[in-house]
Amino acid sequence: MKQVTLLLGLILGISLSVSAQKEKWTSLFDGKTLSGWNKKGGNATYAVANGEIVGTTLENTPNTFLCSDKLYDNFVLELELSLGGEMNSGIQFRSNVRKSNDGKEVVYGPQCEVDPSARAWSGGIYDEQRRQWLYNLNFNPEGQKAFKGNGAWNKYRIEAIDGQIRTWINDIPTANLMDTLVEKGFIALQVHSIGTDQKLAGKTIRWRNIRIQTGADIVAKPINNCPIVNLKPNSLTEAEKKQGWLLLFNGQNMDGWRSAFKTTAPEAGWLVSNGVMSIQGSDGSESRSFGDIVSKEEFSAFELTFDFKLTPGANSGVKYFVSEKFDSKGGSAIGLEYQLLDDEKHPDAKMGAAGNRTLASLYDLIPSYKLDNRFKRKIGEWCQARIVVLPNNIVQHWLNGFKVLEYERKSNIFAALVARSKYNTFENFGLNDKGRILLQDHGNTVHYRSIKIRTL
Repeated sequence: MKQVTLLLGLILGISLSVSAQKEKWTSLFDGKTLSGWNKKGGNATYAVANGEIVGTTLENTPNTFLCSDKLYDNFVLELELSLGGEMNSGIQFRSNVRKSNDGKEVVYGPQCEVDPSARAWSGGIYDEQRRQWLYNLNFNPEGQKAFKGNGAWNKYRIEAIDGQIRTWINDIPTANLMDTLVEKGFIALQVHSIGTDQKLAGKTIRWRNIRIQTGADIVAKPINNCPIVNLKPNSLTEAEKKQGWLLLFNGQNMDGWRSAFKTTAPEAGWLVSNGVMSIQGSDGSESRSFGDIVSKEEFSAFELTFDFKLTPGANSGVKYFVSEKFDSKGGSAIGLEYQLLDDEKHPDAKMGAAGNRTLASLYDLIPSYKLDNRFKRKIGEWCQARIVVLPNNIVQHWLNGFKVLEYERKSNIFAALVARSKYNTFENFGLNDKGRILLQDHGNTVHYRSIKIRTL
């Protein structure tokens, strides 16, 4: 029996040894000096104490970064950090520096967020001094619970392998991003600017156990169910496929779509070019020039995402639970509508009630929450919409990573809203258990891409 136990121990020991050999790490911090690092940006200070890098905030100085001398493209990075206050911070990666107009150094590139505020976006991806937010945690509530405040140590993991960027905090998945911009750059530890806030002056941020895998040493974690933001147009990652996502638009043709009230594809007006599907502008009328298109398949509970780009003054919409049984008297097929609109230039924004015909609203029923200016995108820029219909009839509209409205189909409140809307003559409007997805022709040019859906 002892021999068997000894043999088993030897086998397990060998197994563990082989497993350990699979992950080879290189330390980026020797625990004693800042060798291998250099400071860029502002004038906040960095020092070494008790085997930790200690960053200290300073009033009236820009964001400050302690940057690795070496540049990295593909890597796995792990470190631990602790905030000594309620200030923001971040971990830059694949980052670089440029000169501003006044000759100052400006660090730019992706950042893994350190955010102790109530919004809880720690682990999200922010593109510093460039594209801004790429992945916030609004639609990853489990990830929002990962960060520990009040000076606790938090273990961060960042995987950047080709276009795939994934993050974890304390072993909880926080972000899953497929990016289109892959660059080689430094890793940097940020001390965020605090302006003139004396309450945050002199607060410390500490880092320790900073290590990295590169090249053949990289061992990525298995695919998980963390919500995905895919910036690569008209594509599905392996993780998305595993989660049940399907492309409703393949980027090449209009397979899967047909004209509303017809069995064939539209003869004119709808074009596919360079991975973008567009409805061409006409006379501004509703569905009377080239006509709407609908998905060939019907859906009940689902999650739908799509990118859209409006032209100045454009009006359009994406409808769901569309039923072609309703007599629309030559207009658009009837269904619940995610409104697409240039709120500044189109008069429809001032019609309806309480703004319920503005961008991302449930058209003529419920107004959308309006984003802060810093999160808005200009007309002519790509935006991302998300429509979620849960099995319990809860419906959500999202815009650029923010939930902008929520309601319950088949509820008394929904019935009351319909009763005072333009849909009050359509019996059982919005109550059908399944329906088609519709892209509207409203006489204005609108562009679509990355239309994808999964059943819930």
